[in-house]
Amino acid sequence: MPMPCHRAPTGKGLKVGVVPLASDVWKRLFPSTRAGNSGCRRRVAMAWDGNLFKFCSGLRVLGYLMILLVGAIVAVSYDAVVVVTCGSLLRLGGVRCALSVVIIAVFHLLLLLLLWSYFLVVFTDPGSVPQNWQPMADENPVVESSTASSEYADLEIRSSAWSPSGEPTRRPGIRYCNSCQNVKPPRCHHCSVCQRCVLKMDHHCIWVVNCVGARNYKFFLLFLLYTFLETTLDTLVLLPEFIRFFGEINSHSSSPGNLAVTFLAFVINLAFALSLLGFVILHLSLLLSNTTTIEVYEKKTAIGWRYDLGKRKNVEQVFGKKRAYWLLPLYSKEDLEKIPALQGLEFPIRSDAEV
Repeated sequence: MPMPCHRAPTGKGLKVGVVPLASDVWKRLFPSTRAGNSGCRRRVAMAWDGNLFKFCSGLRVLGYLMILLVGAIVAVSYDAVVVVTCGSLLRLGGVRCALSVVIIAVFHLLLLLLLWSYFLVVFTDPGSVPQNWQPMADENPVVESSTASSEYADLEIRSSAWSPSGEPTRRPGIRYCNSCQNVKPPRCHHCSVCQRCVLKMDHHCIWVVNCVGARNYKFFLLFLLYTFLETTLDTLVLLPEFIRFFGEINSHSSSPGNLAVTFLAFVINLAFALSLLGFVILHLSLLLSNTTTIEVYEKKTAIGWRYDLGKRKNVEQVFGKKRAYWLLPLYSKEDLEKIPALQGLEFPIRSDAEV
């Protein structure tokens, strides 16, 4: 409905214009609830602009809180296992003392490998598309199915590439990212949390405030493995203390603080051990088939997965050929130079794969 108005009188120092009435001024200053809600909805709709993942970058704030949570869980577990449980057994001597020494040694070894892998996942760049990257001229590109997108994958325009003049033009078999304005290498996807394309993207993990991609996937797998082993060890060590918890809570034979720490650490480690078991099995199956979490959907439509080179070669594509480095968050210099898949730009394809 048009706003009621009247024309202001003209004269010296005045111009012809439209002056809102007092009631209109009141409505502008104190809009009705319906008008306010509709205006808010319009502003939100304009902010979304049709992209539901535009606000995913806010998850990075949650990720920093997760790092603090990881530190808190490590501190509670350390106090419960090393100080409260094994510390009391060390004073008894005999077989229990020797067993406690072994447990403490294994605990610290797993903790060292866990934290080493964790911080490498956090601080290692998963891989970005080099500026003005283009596929090899003699390369026969593979068109990737649109079903390979995930909740973090942004809109892709396939069959696009850069022209010599620097403008995107249509070209069969090449994928192009509208958000980053660059050509996408094979197995590369756009992460709406990191706001960039990630090489061989597996997923964005809020626990590490980073994407898991070609250059830190090994570190992520080792982090999963060592966290599962650490939490399983903690659960087994704390199980007898957890059972005694219900008897000592009434007899007051132990301090309330020790009982609370033991109970909390056992529950947390048991929950993580059970949940991580599923993740370890999942990523082991993905590793043996040379598949990422995003590519699981694409693989369902493929007759023969083109990146599946056999179990041994699939493992080497992630861990390298030097088996001495497989359980360490390290790569040999030779593997980094001779295995292009570790850089995330080139991947060998099965000879019998359908292109």
